[in-house]
Amino acid sequence: MGMGRYIAYRLVNAVIILFLAVLLMSALFTKLATIQLNAQVNEEVQMWVRAYTQQHHQQPTKEMIERYREARIKYYRLDKPYWKRMWMYTVDTFFFRWGKSFVKVFGTTDIVSQIKTALGRTVLLFTTSEIFIILIGLSLGLKSARRPGSILDRTISIIAMIASSLPMWWVGMLMILLFVVYLGWLPITLYSQVEVSGWANILKKMSLPVLTIVLVSFGGWAWTTRNIMIGTMQEDFIMVARAKGVPERKIIYGHALKAAAPPIITMVIFGLIGSLNGAIITEIVFNWPGMGRLYYEALQLNAVRTMMALNYMFAVITVLSMVLADILYAYLDPRIRIGGAARS
Repeated sequence: MGMGRYIAYRLVNAVIILFLAVLLMSALFTKLATIQLNAQVNEEVQMWVRAYTQQHHQQPTKEMIERYREARIKYYRLDKPYWKRMWMYTVDTFFFRWGKSFVKVFGTTDIVSQIKTALGRTVLLFTTSEIFIILIGLSLGLKSARRPGSILDRTISIIAMIASSLPMWWVGMLMILLFVVYLGWLPITLYSQVEVSGWANILKKMSLPVLTIVLVSFGGWAWTTRNIMIGTMQEDFIMVARAKGVPERKIIYGHALKAAAPPIITMVIFGLIGSLNGAIITEIVFNWPGMGRLYYEALQLNAVRTMMALNYMFAVITVLSMVLADILYAYLDPRIRIGGAARS
């Protein structure tokens, strides 16, 4: 199977998986949306009755109220069967036609604008943190793998074990307590409100969550990279290269790292793209207005359409990570494409 056909095959599979995932989500969320829309119709009818009474100094007749109710029911498609509404909801969600929410989040009811705003802020915080984690984790893991059993290797292993076991939200609260409350290096107003203005304040507000995310996560990266590299360093071709007198630095960075590239690249892809999901508890602790905060607000306000759109975005991010990992695997190891062709 050629590279082009392999990519097309994976993309078609990804689209099918996404559509089935949206169909399943729509089956669940359409029921919730029906309950919410019925409540919305009742509220709009009551508001219309009050407005009509104030304007005409008399209440509308039952026939007028029923006609207005039927118009609102038709407007929200509640007059259509459940399966038809579920199908329309699936198609609209799949093609990013998310519409508007009943409540304002980040100053707007347009769901696309809400997600664009939250996604940009999530990239600013979590993707930046993930880049630091990858760079620090890879460098420490490679250094540890060069001298297994050394003091550096044992130190990194202990730090990785301790850091990975710490809850991020708890470390975040300790960071705020230390640097904001006790030391006073940062103003409390940065973390007592959700949004701040000015790049200087945004960068200051980023400092503690970035430090927290890196401290909690870099150890796991270093430990995983170390184990992958140690396993690769024991392969026969590494022994042959050493027997030929190839410099150790060239063996590690030219031979071993290239052979260990597929799992490391998979970690990088899932780490970078997975950072777009944000983190609900971490964003709440630091009052950061990202994807996690948006999902929390949607849950609090019962914004069903926003929750559906966010779930779809999370599914797109996950499937995209898998597709990119498959394509890079196939590029680095053509045997994957050959195996796929044999199975098909």
